[in-house]
Amino acid sequence: MAGGSLRKKPNKRSSPKLQAYMASASSSSPSNYRKRFLFFMVFLVVSAVGLVGISSSMWTGLGFAEHCDQICSANVVNEFPHDPGAFTQGLLYGGNDTLFESTGLYGQSSVRKVALQTGKVQAHYKMDDSYFGEGLTLLGERLFQVTWLENIGFIYDRNNLSKFEKFTHQMQDGWGLATDGKILFGSDGTSTLYQIDPQTLKVIQKHTVKYKDYEVHRLNELEYVNGEILANVWETDCIARISHEDGRVLGWILLPNLRQGLVAAGNSKIDVLNGIAWDSERNRLFVTGKLWPKLYEIKLQPVSQPIHGIIEQMCIQRPAQFGKP
Repeated sequence: MAGGSLRKKPNKRSSPKLQAYMASASSSSPSNYRKRFLFFMVFLVVSAVGLVGISSSMWTGLGFAEHCDQICSANVVNEFPHDPGAFTQGLLYGGNDTLFESTGLYGQSSVRKVALQTGKVQAHYKMDDSYFGEGLTLLGERLFQVTWLENIGFIYDRNNLSKFEKFTHQMQDGWGLATDGKILFGSDGTSTLYQIDPQTLKVIQKHTVKYKDYEVHRLNELEYVNGEILANVWETDCIARISHEDGRVLGWILLPNLRQGLVAAGNSKIDVLNGIAWDSERNRLFVTGKLWPKLYEIKLQPVSQPIHGIIEQMCIQRPAQFGKP
């Protein structure tokens, strides 16, 4: 998972993309008016669908994909406290109303067990200052974590977060991890979705993630949900729904209303949307972001009248390029 805008500008926490948009607001060129109008209309459509909502009972026991074909927004059904100092890089649901979370930043990276209802950290492992924590997933009793700008990862005991193994992987970088209970799925900030053998940590298959004719770059935090891979696209409010069989994008989840709501409430220091967790027993989907004070339980609902070009404008990004500091 990418480390947010802090990777490019260590002293600034706001997204470079958001900064660029705000700067464009002062321009009077026709192209900028069109972009601002499109952004405004997207926000209105997503917000309107969120207000209409769908009864949560309708979703009980049902896979979200059955109701969300191409483009979806979300209705917030619960809000939970989240550590506003957590630079969230990996998130997963561990059962019994607990979450496991990997946080980033040099000198602040950690793996932690968190109580869902209170946001309190129940167990904590601080990483060595030389590592930047990234994606996290749970397979059996083992937590797998990757690190940014390294081919190095760590395996922890889920019960006490003791680190008992270090490994290397074959991805270009370490951004996201997820699992279907058999294999690991990984991302490295490119458009590649990896399948990894959890025993050997070798790549056994990989696919280029594509939407129409576009490669979807900057794949970030991952979660496996009902046969699909959900992936945050770094520096956007978009989550891609990906087929792990061929890398095809099956649909999109657009969540600009969450970040905009936090900003409107005075949370000026938040960073990008990042962090997806799935409770398969109760069919609960959770999302949060880097330095966000809240974690949201959401229900997906289709956007009935999508605006032409919405995905290309909001979700398709140029390849990310980083160098180790």
